Amino acid sequence: MDIPLSTIAVVGLGTMGTGIAEVLVLAGREVVGIDVSEAAGHQAAASLAASTARAVARGRITERERADALARFRAFHDLGAAAGAELVIEVVPETYEIKQQVFRELDAVVSPTAILATGTNALSVTRLAAESRHPERVLGLHFFNPAPAMKLVEVVSSVLTAPLAVEAVTALARELGKEPVAVGDRPGFVADGLLFGYLNQAAAMYEAHYASREDIDAAMRLGCGLPMGPLALLDLIGIDTARTVLEAMYTASHDRLHAPAPILGQLSEAGLTGRKAGRGFYTYAAPGGQDVVPDALTPVAGVAAAGTGRPVSSVGVAGSGTMASGIAEVFAKAGFAVVLAARGQEKADLAKGRIAKSLERSVSRGRLTAGARDETLARITPAGSLDAFAEVDLAVEAVAEDLEVKRQLFAALDKVCRPGAVLATTTSSLPVIAVARATSRPQDVVGMHFFNPAPAMKLVEVVRTVLTSDDAHATVRALCAAVRKHPVDCGDRAGFIVNALLFPYLNNAVKMVEEHYASLDDIDAAMKLGGGYPMGPFELLDVVGLDVSLAIEKVLHREFRDPGLAPAPLLEHLVAAGCLGRKTGRGFREYARR
Repeated sequence: MDIPLSTIAVVGLGTMGTGIAEVLVLAGREVVGIDVSEAAGHQAAASLAASTARAVARGRITERERADALARFRAFHDLGAAAGAELVIEVVPETYEIKQQVFRELDAVVSPTAILATGTNALSVTRLAAESRHPERVLGLHFFNPAPAMKLVEVVSSVLTAPLAVEAVTALARELGKEPVAVGDRPGFVADGLLFGYLNQAAAMYEAHYASREDIDAAMRLGCGLPMGPLALLDLIGIDTARTVLEAMYTASHDRLHAPAPILGQLSEAGLTGRKAGRGFYTYAAPGGQDVVPDALTPVAGVAAAGTGRPVSSVGVAGSGTMASGIAEVFAKAGFAVVLAARGQEKADLAKGRIAKSLERSVSRGRLTAGARDETLARITPAGSLDAFAEVDLAVEAVAEDLEVKRQLFAALDKVCRPGAVLATTTSSLPVIAVARATSRPQDVVGMHFFNPAPAMKLVEVVRTVLTSDDAHATVRALCAAVRKHPVDCGDRAGFIVNALLFPYLNNAVKMVEEHYASLDDIDAAMKLGGGYPMGPFELLDVVGLDVSLAIEKVLHREFRDPGLAPAPLLEHLVAAGCLGRKTGRGFREYARR
């Protein structure tokens, strides 16, 4: 039997509650907004009026539809107003005490058949349901902020929840134009369960002074295509809220990756809770604002790259694969003379041919003129050996991600390249110092980690070892600007910034599937729709390659010795079976062979 959900009460009229109310009234539901503060009720009504006016101005709804929607919203400050609701959604502060008090009062007010939904993203739905008179009607309904824009809704069942209640709110979510994902009751559910571990690691990385807040955020935006960097996102969510979520996750998992970084506690105790307070990891023009203003931690131009860089007019790129070709294209487009060296003239010629095809695509799309294409190609000289690097000012290796292979190549570069040439490795996970020590001039060696595809991706991680000289470091940073890339500084440790934050997140997604908590499709949907990720974790793993991902996770585990970083057995089993992702036609999913 269908449960009608025509009248819905929303308890808590903050940003989230008001957003949920807006979604509901625009979908034709009668909404009873309830908040202990009368001012909050007035503010919610004003916010609805303003947001629906913007919708009319943008042509999304008519003026009549706006008037009808606003008429369906009524605000009260007493829970008794929920008496006639078939569904109550609470989005009050994230504490058991407050939520349990709301549920106790609702038990005495609403019909025994009314569904009670908690908007928690961290607390136990089972614990909240257990104290209700009708635990079978209690479930989680986790919208994402801003509710009118975000498509994901996590529908959370406890062991006590009646299937009929789940079916009713799932159908409602679809009617609202949302994508419901069914999940079990554990802290963080799917999206936040993966997101907050990543955010916590970013906070710990900053706390350890490994990289600046700006570089951490830029690395994840530009390297992974995320809409916001992790520290800016923590400020938006609320540092106190993040700490609460992580505490709940750690209580359940006892995984060190979920133990809140001490800086989250320090900022919370100091009242520096993010945007809402006007200061968190960043400082804002006003509490609740989004405009970042300079503060004592704002980087000073030039400080990150102390020293004067060396002049560079010619670049050698060692390798013949996709990354080597892409890097050679980047430098040639920027006006540098490029020597592209491979193991044999034929491979070098093929690599230049790959660049020619890439440039031709840019011409056909109107991004490059035919003249610029020809000039770029003319700057690239293919060579069959490293001997051609004798006069280059910068040598960049882009060969296989194998330490011994790279060490042998750098030993060869040491003999071939002129004194004063900067030697750069594009490794994404190997120790740069180990490569540098294969030469007699480790002070000239630096990490220059481009992202694939190099012509399109803006990020370069600039990795200095304990032996890298200031002028070699400054040279690479200046070159990044010259080729229109965004450099971020990081030290020589496994994963640098991006992979150190990205791959534990991917590994935790695999563990979720291993534990039968959620499906591949639901996890991918949750992270794309709830987290704004351009790809779900399993889509990304299959693109990167499961073997490559496993190798990086092993490096991270070996360096940091954290049990939580141990590669998920499911990933190891797939690699052992030869299921490496798109390149083999099967990874976490199967792909049509071309």
